[in-house]
Amino acid sequence: MQRRSGLQIRAYEEPDLEALVALLNAVFPGPAPHNEPRASIRRKLGALRELLLVGHADGRLVATAMGGWDGHRGWLYQVAVAPDARGRGHGRAIVEAIEARLRARGCPKLNLQVLASNPAAVGFWHKLGYRVEERVSLGKLLEPSGEG
Repeated sequence: MQRRSGLQIRAYEEPDLEALVALLNAVFPGPAPHNEPRASIRRKLGALRELLLVGHADGRLVATAMGGWDGHRGWLYQVAVAPDARGRGHGRAIVEAIEARLRARGCPKLNLQVLASNPAAVGFWHKLGYRVEERVSLGKLLEPSGEG
């Protein structure tokens, strides 16, 4: 377990499920079916589960980040900090922990997507050294029902 900014960071464990689902629902309300927290967590646990991190402070789960690595490029997904725990460096700490794990795997570049309608998130990522790249993001649902 790592400790940064008063945050205890470690890989997800099964007892974290309910608190993690509650955090994701609080930070990302009304997700698209393919982003429903329980299904998303279940899928992640089948692929590089050690890249699903949780952060605890003051006895509760207050932060999370999900990393991906395909051997070419890394990705960050569902980075979240409880609204009442923001401004304490927890977001930076959990992102740095994911970056360190991906760097250790040989990952040369890390990408993420943020909704254009969320300027506060864009500002957060800018503070961490991320830059908007001139790309067009495309997507295709392979499981339209969101189940999987």
